[in-house]
Amino acid sequence: MTSQEPLIHPPRLATWLVSLFAFAESEIILGDLQEEFSEFVFRVGIGSARGWYWRQALSTVARQLLVGFRLSPWSTVAAVVGGWLLDRYAWQLPTLVIFAVLHRYQIYEHHFGSYLFFSTSGIALGHVLASLFVGWMVGLASKRRELLATMILVLVFVGMTGASTLWLAARNAPILWSMFPWYIADWFAILIGGTIVRSHRVVSARQPST
Repeated sequence: MTSQEPLIHPPRLATWLVSLFAFAESEIILGDLQEEFSEFVFRVGIGSARGWYWRQALSTVARQLLVGFRLSPWSTVAAVVGGWLLDRYAWQLPTLVIFAVLHRYQIYEHHFGSYLFFSTSGIALGHVLASLFVGWMVGLASKRRELLATMILVLVFVGMTGASTLWLAARNAPILWSMFPWYIADWFAILIGGTIVRSHRVVSARQPST
């Protein structure tokens, strides 16, 4: 090995994913992966070594998700159901609040451009923030399974959106394709909410107790 090898690091995003999903076991897992990665760099080169590291990282993530669900299936399902119900309530709030403010101050009559923005994009942005809140709440309710629960919740919404789109297409009904980027933003917001909670707990777990 050369003296430059210690300067070669594995993909940072892959390392972050392992630390995020593996929680308490992440230091041991990352230590083993780092050692094997260094050997692969010496044997097959940096490009192949990075590809190997990504495969191992994704395999570790999948394994951690499976173990988390097998250890606490019912509490995970309960968190997902609770998140779905909360989302149904939170989804309505931006529309109710924004239209209440618009009508209260008669924005339609005095600033039609502002009214148009808030009644369309403003509501959509409000839905994204509501989804972020839902993901955060699901994460709080799913200790050490924050990402598992939020990922399942997102898959539920993806399935519902796909089923409704197929249903509309089968009946030749109009499909609002312009809303799909906002749907995707909502799904990512849910994952980000769970990731925020998970990251905070990972950092807290690594801090020495006083």
